[in-house]
Amino acid sequence: MTNREKIAVSTAHAPAAIGPYSQAVCAAGLVYTSGQIGLDPATGNLVEGGIEAQTERVFLNLKAVLAAAKSDLSKIIKATVFLNNMNDFAAMNQIYAKYLAENSNVTPSRSTVEVARLPKDALVEIEVIALL
Repeated sequence: MTNREKIAVSTAHAPAAIGPYSQAVCAAGLVYTSGQIGLDPATGNLVEGGIEAQTERVFLNLKAVLAAAKSDLSKIIKATVFLNNMNDFAAMNQIYAKYLAENSNVTPSRSTVEVARLPKDALVEIEVIALL
């Protein structure tokens, strides 16, 4: 891949794209993921168990997409978190830290915003940019 190419990433181990977008795109040494919500890729349904369970599933989905791009969670440099309710921040942040802070000496930069609504009425959506 040259710096001028962009390559779509797709894996059956994360929810399939349901519109005109890719699960992720690799370009210029980076992978840009689409936002992931807490969908179980096997059923296409949101996982039950509230913000904690949905955040766990989001990270499993991100992990699968990054692996398909030949990257991983340790290479994330930027994360954007969309919350349906900012009151869920602490619970989301605990799971986030488990995946991105506890085993890293450089945590990604991050933005977190509350939004009016997410696809399928999810409680959380996260998109990331990672090194290849």
